[in-house]
Amino acid sequence: MLYHYLTIARRNLLRHKLFSFVNLFGLALGMAGTLVIGLWVRDELSVDRFYPDLDRLYYVRISNGDWAGQQTSGPLADALKKDIPEIEKATKLSWPNNLLIKVGEKAHKEKGYYVSGDFFDVFQFPALRGNPAVALQSPGNIIITRKVARTYFGTIDPVGRILKLDNAKTYVVGAVIENIPPNSSLRFDWVVNFSVFEQDWMRIWSNNFVQTYAKLRPRVTQAQAEKNMRPLIQKYDPSRWNKDLRPILQPLSEVYLYGEYRQGKPTGGRIEYLRLFSMVALFTLLIACVNFMNLSTARSATRAREVGVRKAVGAARTSLMKQFMGESTLMTLLALALALGMVSLVLPGVNELTQKTLSLNVAEPAFWLGLLALVFVTGFVAGSYPALFLSSLRPVEVLKGTLKMGAHATWFRQSLVVFQFTLSIFLIVGMLTVAYQMHYVRTKHLGLDRTNVFYVPIEGDLAARQPVFRQELLRSGAVSSVTAADLLPIDVGSNTSGNLVWPGKDPNQLETVWQLTVGYDFIQTMNISLVDGRDFRAGLAGDSANILVNESAAKLMGLKNPVGQPITFQGQKGRIIGLMKDFHLASLHTPIGPLVVRHHPDWTSYLLIKTQPGQTAQAIRAAEQIARRLNPNYPFDYHFVDEDYEKLYRNESLINRIIQAFGAMAIVISCLGLFGLAAFTAERRTKEIGIRKVLGAGVSDIVALLSGDFLKLVLIANLIAWPLAYYAMRRWLEGFTYRIDMGWWIFGLAGVSAVLIALLTVGYQAIKAAVANPVESLRTE
Repeated sequence: MLYHYLTIARRNLLRHKLFSFVNLFGLALGMAGTLVIGLWVRDELSVDRFYPDLDRLYYVRISNGDWAGQQTSGPLADALKKDIPEIEKATKLSWPNNLLIKVGEKAHKEKGYYVSGDFFDVFQFPALRGNPAVALQSPGNIIITRKVARTYFGTIDPVGRILKLDNAKTYVVGAVIENIPPNSSLRFDWVVNFSVFEQDWMRIWSNNFVQTYAKLRPRVTQAQAEKNMRPLIQKYDPSRWNKDLRPILQPLSEVYLYGEYRQGKPTGGRIEYLRLFSMVALFTLLIACVNFMNLSTARSATRAREVGVRKAVGAARTSLMKQFMGESTLMTLLALALALGMVSLVLPGVNELTQKTLSLNVAEPAFWLGLLALVFVTGFVAGSYPALFLSSLRPVEVLKGTLKMGAHATWFRQSLVVFQFTLSIFLIVGMLTVAYQMHYVRTKHLGLDRTNVFYVPIEGDLAARQPVFRQELLRSGAVSSVTAADLLPIDVGSNTSGNLVWPGKDPNQLETVWQLTVGYDFIQTMNISLVDGRDFRAGLAGDSANILVNESAAKLMGLKNPVGQPITFQGQKGRIIGLMKDFHLASLHTPIGPLVVRHHPDWTSYLLIKTQPGQTAQAIRAAEQIARRLNPNYPFDYHFVDEDYEKLYRNESLINRIIQAFGAMAIVISCLGLFGLAAFTAERRTKEIGIRKVLGAGVSDIVALLSGDFLKLVLIANLIAWPLAYYAMRRWLEGFTYRIDMGWWIFGLAGVSAVLIALLTVGYQAIKAAVANPVESLRTE
């Protein structure tokens, strides 16, 4: 019986090649998109899931009941171990450092952390040589990964050998661990004991600058630990600024996906992108399934006699349903084979876009189980209604030739077309909105000039020879100005509380200000508008205590004319010497906050270099030559500020490209369905078209006749899709403090695009039918 069903299915596929191709290719596209998104979602969900004691590992945040910050104070980890019995181990990490490792003539920059002693008790990575937990206890040891060991020592056992870090200090390799898995949120190639990095200010409770992780004891709950942690900060730092602060725990399994906090609880982050992309993939697969259902029900008349004969000879309805469901599953299997080929072709581009290493891992049983689930779900969704509809036909009507498709079948097909194009138009609106917002982000004036500016990290001898480097660059003629900063002005990302005092300040006022440390010519190099006052000047020793403020800071202080006002910042008394016009300190997700700019060239990390127009290449060559001479122990390294600005919107760029790809895919699949329906409609109305032409109907009349019904459905789809898309995209845009207005033209362009695409798709079949010779269609009459 199964062989018989397969034979019939194969014959039907070959007999109706056009409709088989439309169904097959549409399903394959939908399944390919679902597979790609599924691989990406699976990879995202696997991050940090490889730790053996994952259920006991937590990330420590500092919360005031509303927000929750990622940075914690240096003494917190030790206090957690000492005072909280529920916590077995705790470790603190610096933020990642990209430092030069040198062994003999080999020198490269590698990413690593300064960590406290419990690090390898909290995070268990496989050891290849030595005992990393024991080796870490010595400040003179460094623990490296397999990659670093192979790069610098080849096949020689590196344990006990010497390497130089940051051209400043030598370390003994104490242990070698396996390379960090790609699905780890902590990525590094070396770690060193935190004590060699620690300074006195890092031991102060009010300075938050490290990451803290904790491991709970077995059978201890998060709630139990947090209850005892609540008064910890007040115990060691009872200042009024910290009275509402408390440590909270976030499961390590959630850290990567949930980065945003509201009311002290995780509410968003990358999980939003997983939900969005999963929804897009589902939409695309649904559109493909709708194609299958629509064409199958539309062509039911061609299978009606077969159903009638089978029922007349005793076939039960369940038997017929199994046959038609089997045919849809067979079609789905063929589509899956084609989809796997498509995925193999696009995966390299997807990996480049997402910066991942996704692959079709055929060796994993879970992979085949996922494919099996996809086949049966798709086959069931696509084939369920056609099977129910065809198996319900009455044999008496079929065999007498009196079968007529009722209004219900027609209404259902029309509803499917509306549903299909509603999803497509929804994606088109999303595609246009995201693209417009990204264009706005890239072209919006930030209040400073990021073009023609590149930066060089200040490291090695360059720190002490900044003035010489600056003077020689300016003499090259390719550079217009040079400044220094501890952070990039487009992504300041650092604020402080309770450290700014001005005349008339309410002693109970809690203020939070952004801070930036710069060198000379900061205003000129970044082309920031100065409303009043001056920039820092060379030769003025008092400028080390003076500050610049932006308009938001002046508003916070309630000072209409702040220039010249006495100020105390972080315990240092000085004056406000300049008022800057507000400029963006971070991405457009973040509102412009109060900014204090202070002058300490020795505390800076980057040299920002503004080139003369059209002389960027010459400026880079000059900077490289000077840097190699002044700082020979470090390779020359530079980056453009524009490139770093783009990185602030990496997730949004990913959304933009994925929405574009899936929007185009949805349109193609919808057009395939419309093309098949138009072809079938033209085929069924061949004699009607012939009679109309004989009676004098022109080509335009026939085209309008065949296209009109479909265009009405697309217009209805527009009316449904517009409010849904508006709501969804407004929600997405709310993540940006500075955003576009969703003008009517976005919806108009999406609607016109859908109508034109539908018209072109249907119009081809309509014109083909309209220009056909009526003699051929009426010959049998």
